[in-house]
Amino acid sequence: MDALKLFTRYGSAEFAIRHFLQHDLHRTLSVMREWSFDGNEHVRRLASEGARPRLPWSFQLRPIVADPSLTWPILEALKSDPSLYVRKSVANHLNDISKDHPAWLVDKLAGWPQEDERTRWIVRQALRTLIKKGDRAALALVGAAEKVDARIEGFSVAPVRLALGDRLTIAATVISQARETQQVVADYAVHYVKKSGAASRKVFKLKTFALEPGATQPLSISQTIRDFTTRTHNAGFHKVELMLNGDTVAEGGFDLTL
Repeated sequence: MDALKLFTRYGSAEFAIRHFLQHDLHRTLSVMREWSFDGNEHVRRLASEGARPRLPWSFQLRPIVADPSLTWPILEALKSDPSLYVRKSVANHLNDISKDHPAWLVDKLAGWPQEDERTRWIVRQALRTLIKKGDRAALALVGAAEKVDARIEGFSVAPVRLALGDRLTIAATVISQARETQQVVADYAVHYVKKSGAASRKVFKLKTFALEPGATQPLSISQTIRDFTTRTHNAGFHKVELMLNGDTVAEGGFDLTL
């Protein structure tokens, strides 16, 4: 472990440390808690990243998946870390936890002082999956629990017919109808057609903003429709939703041809 602490300053060690966690969880976590106070950002990041319950492209740490309190002292120590590199890892670690223990996580994060801009950034990033799902407790923690009092004008999904490789643009204008400033989390969802003909809903971040009384907020996003290793497209009608604070406020769609 001393060797990994040295190596991580020059390259990745989060995959290697997981074998230590798998073999001797509590002793390894004890050392990693010490790393969370290290003066080197790479060592501090390893304390968080290496212990992520669901680190992509690695095996899950099932005891930590089952009991997130095991790594909480590490995350607590790093909640206002000066390094963005470390804060991103902490947010991703917390986002992993949100997939198995959403209520537990929201309760824990509610106790973090969000007056610190660094902590506030971590909390928002950590809750991104829950916010996309419209989780009211998570939305409340970022000040966006209330239904948005606004009207939507000019919602468009263009073009309405496109092929792989074409660019899709989604746009709308949000006009406040409230007498007070509203915190708004805007997302959009695409219902991707599966081989069976059923649809799979995928939510994307759009914009987070404060909407002043009577104010107008334009929204626009553009993405290229192309295949990835994690997503293969199928022909058919793809529904598109615009969401404000978890509520669907406009719908449209596009026809995809292959």
